[in-house]
Amino acid sequence: MLKRLLPDPFLLFLIGTVLLATFLPARGAFATFVGWLSLVTILMLFFFHGAKLAREQVLAGLLDWRLHLVILACTFVMFPLVGLVGSRLFPGLLPPALWTGLLFVCALPSTVQSAIAFVSMARGNVPSAIASASASQMLGIVLTPIIMGLIANTHGGATGSLSGIAAIAAQILLPFLAGHLLRPWIKDWVTRNKTLVGLTDRSTILVAVYGAFSAAVLEGLWHKLSPGNMVLLLVADAVLLAIGLAGTWTAGRLGGFNRADRIAILFCGTKKSLVQGVPMAKILFPGPQGGVILLPIMLFHQIQLMACAFIARRYAAMADAESQATS
Repeated sequence: MLKRLLPDPFLLFLIGTVLLATFLPARGAFATFVGWLSLVTILMLFFFHGAKLAREQVLAGLLDWRLHLVILACTFVMFPLVGLVGSRLFPGLLPPALWTGLLFVCALPSTVQSAIAFVSMARGNVPSAIASASASQMLGIVLTPIIMGLIANTHGGATGSLSGIAAIAAQILLPFLAGHLLRPWIKDWVTRNKTLVGLTDRSTILVAVYGAFSAAVLEGLWHKLSPGNMVLLLVADAVLLAIGLAGTWTAGRLGGFNRADRIAILFCGTKKSLVQGVPMAKILFPGPQGGVILLPIMLFHQIQLMACAFIARRYAAMADAESQATS
């Protein structure tokens, strides 16, 4: 039962980090140390992401350009439009910082690991999923700050798109490119040390979340947000995911794609990256508001894992039943 409710045990570490920041927030010199540690882990994270990206796999999947356009349109057009419409129709539903965080969720790129895992579990088009998810992550470095500059200014907190792109390029794109260029020489070491390299993903998130929430707590985060706000945010995240799932399913059907491609569209088009979102939020939203803005993506992350795990298992069961019927 616990495994079904928490398909990603990392959620427990996230909750623990938020509690630690609530009761023991980083202050003074220690806060400065946490900030530098967060920067170092971000650089390491994207250096290893670049080193892990196999160019051959991406190029092999890029041939199906129509499928990738649909997936990227769902990620970077459909979601931001849904968020923008929602913020205009219900501006008083959430405090401005939470609306900015929800719009930030809409602007984020897709995940890589979990999207591919769910596509594989559901018997979908895995090579194209790898290509789309990887392209989404790379495009997100430029598109996410631009989208935030366009849609989030009305709710405050969003940095200018050009400054945001410059900061992200310095802290994310450059180490990513360095790792990818060095891949021929370090890929064997990266493959042998998958567990160690994998720790950079989670350690980066935990350090950044601790730093952001510490600053927010010291500014009175939990006095400003009521339990009602948290419930409304949970509902808003769930509704956003439901609209995303319905939109990607409809796009796959209307586009005339086969079942394997529709599965890739469904999962790659709706997943939003916590791994990339936390470092980006730290860059785009420095200061106490960063902790509040991270809440929507942290909740969305768990909701999407639960929903996608259920859907992927259903698709897998259907595929197994059809296989047995034809054998």
